[in-house]
Amino acid sequence: MDLLELWPQIQIWAHECGLSQIGVSGIDLSSAEPGLQAWLDAGFHGSMAYMQSHGLKRARPAELQPGTVSVITARMDYLPQGTPTDWLARETDRLLQPGEAVVSLYARGRDYHKVLRSRLQKLQDRIADAIGPFGHRVFTDSAPVMEAELATRSGLGWRGKHTLVLSREAGSMFFLGELFVDFALPETAATSAHCGQCTACMDLCPTQAIVGPYQLDARRCISYLTIEHEGPIDEALRPLIGNRIYGCDDCQLACPWNKFAQVSAVPDWQTREGLGASSIADLMRWSEAEFLRRTEGSAIRRIGHGRWLRNVALAAGNALSSQSLQAQEREDLRQTLTAWAQHPDPVVQEQVAWSLARA
Repeated sequence: MDLLELWPQIQIWAHECGLSQIGVSGIDLSSAEPGLQAWLDAGFHGSMAYMQSHGLKRARPAELQPGTVSVITARMDYLPQGTPTDWLARETDRLLQPGEAVVSLYARGRDYHKVLRSRLQKLQDRIADAIGPFGHRVFTDSAPVMEAELATRSGLGWRGKHTLVLSREAGSMFFLGELFVDFALPETAATSAHCGQCTACMDLCPTQAIVGPYQLDARRCISYLTIEHEGPIDEALRPLIGNRIYGCDDCQLACPWNKFAQVSAVPDWQTREGLGASSIADLMRWSEAEFLRRTEGSAIRRIGHGRWLRNVALAAGNALSSQSLQAQEREDLRQTLTAWAQHPDPVVQEQVAWSLARA
């Protein structure tokens, strides 16, 4: 099959595989290297040492996968079926309920790494059926890949001021993945940016982690603190985390473009029991065995029960300091916190003590 004829067919196969949109980027990302190096030099990657160790390899696809000539980029929407039209208002309101635990929307269903990787692999199989075996590698946030850079170069969207990729058709509520291939495909055109003078994401970030347009200091980001950061969380930032126990969607909830976020037909994103509307006290009662059972096949499992308890205990402390918490909820939180006061992990112990003192 002629490669010019192949691309329209690949787009059809991609949609059949459950992908929302695909594009093609070249592999020369040298113009992105100074920005990446400056971000690393500023220490904005925090304790994510792998970011520093990979260095500029992230901007060099052919070094990561020798022989790569083109990169097929993919967008996969993740709002689950049944998402109400007023979901933005509902999610924002949940952040104001001190006793309710909030898990980032993307993490309430199946682990996106597994789902998107599987879909991209199916796409690769379809291409191989048509043209024969070829060199390739699939990535889904699983290696040093400049995903947002590749996505914007290939027309999946533009880089928002919060550093996420934005689409006029889908907001930012989607995952990104890549299929590196060893043959040339026609590159798809980049799209123009449409943030204008809007700074809603920067203004409404609880910890002011967006230190400038297109500049994120991960050390202040709630997603980083609750997922990537292993030790105690900076006491100055704890009250700002509120009831967020895994990830944070605030910059996306603030973004006007997310009124166009798309509901996905893929069943994997359906919210699991306990990860939707649950109280902080209920989630803090999960034993390690129950945590592992409930998070099987979920992205949440990788933080482990100890970090999970640290996060939930922190949210409990913030709830206890709220004047709007009901008396019964307050007592329930005190009791569940006290049950973990002698946890073998000193990070959990310290967090529980801090939270009980907030009462």
